[in-house]
Amino acid sequence: MLRFLPGFLLGTIMSLLLAVNTLFWAVPVYVGILFKLLTPEGSRARDRISRLMAWLAQQWAFCNTWFIQHLIGVEHELRIHADVKPDGQYLVCSNHQTWNDIMVLVKAFGRRAPFFKFFLKQELIWVPVLGPVWWALDYPFMKRHTPSQIKKNPALKGTDLETTRRACARFRNQPGLVLNFLEGTRFTEEKRARQQSPYRHLLRPKAGGFAFALSALGERLNSMLDVTIVYPDGVEGLWGLLSGKVRRVVVEVRQLTVPHEFYTGSYESDPEYRKRFQLWLGEIWVQKDQLIEAIKQEYASRR
Repeated sequence: MLRFLPGFLLGTIMSLLLAVNTLFWAVPVYVGILFKLLTPEGSRARDRISRLMAWLAQQWAFCNTWFIQHLIGVEHELRIHADVKPDGQYLVCSNHQTWNDIMVLVKAFGRRAPFFKFFLKQELIWVPVLGPVWWALDYPFMKRHTPSQIKKNPALKGTDLETTRRACARFRNQPGLVLNFLEGTRFTEEKRARQQSPYRHLLRPKAGGFAFALSALGERLNSMLDVTIVYPDGVEGLWGLLSGKVRRVVVEVRQLTVPHEFYTGSYESDPEYRKRFQLWLGEIWVQKDQLIEAIKQEYASRR
């Protein structure tokens, strides 16, 4: 463990380690991208390459979390109440406070679950370096039309969902853990006040985007995983993590069953569906807010 080092030196060493680890795994990943470009879509060969790409990404992430746990000494308390398998397909909803949440989630699920996928805006496929990697990992790229665009051209209505379904179909034969931060942004007290959020530790969940994801993925999902992340000693950014300011993280995972109607209804066009979906998601968010408060109180009592 290197926690005895001054924060700036520890952060510098850890940053270099993560950079070297990324460069090491980038080589086979980009070789895989070239092979994937040469294989026809929907073929067994492409599926095999996709699985290999996900494995490489998982090893990269595993190394990062190993460095953080063993060299910095971050304690992870994992409370996982879910039956998760490496070959399953899951939709994950989580609260979001810092970019460190990604590494915390990787640590929580480890190799017991598939590697993460995210819904990304279609334009991000052109991002240098990362865009091709996201494409090779079969991240679902989605295109959302604004209400004004649909009003001008009614033929666009429903095409967003169909486009996203086609994107998700690319990994229909592969394991997947699709992550969705329902708040849409990182939590801060300032954002909470601006939103007038009714929750003490959360922003309002973006129900529309989550309903869209459920409908696009369909009932092939094994289950929904509700993840709650708590930093008992306070939230820090990436540099704070790498320089040793984060000591403990608590992660609680619940396995939930999604009501059948939420896979088939239309959030945008059916007011009754929208109301029921918001009530269901709101109850999950109330329970999550209460859980965060309970964990904070539990750790405060230990001091």
